[in-house]
Amino acid sequence: MLAEELKKLSKSEKLLLINDLWDEIAQDSEEIPLTSEQEKVLDQRYAEFLDNPDEGKTWEAFKKEL
Repeated sequence: MLAEELKKLSKSEKLLLINDLWDEIAQDSEEIPLTSEQEKVLDQRYAEFLDNPDEGKTWEAFKKEL
C-alpha cells in the first residue's frame, strides 16, 4: 500500500516529496474550483470593497506594521 511506502521515507525524502507535490498542485491551481461558500465570502468581500474602496491598507503599509 502507498501509505506504508510513504512511512518508510526519511524526513528529507518526505519534504522533497511534499515540495514536488505542492509545485505540481500550484501548476494546476486554475483547475481547482471554489466551493459555493468560498465564492460567497469572496463576493461579500468584493461588495464591501466597492462600498468603501478607501478603507483598509495597502500591502506596503501592512508590511511596515509587521
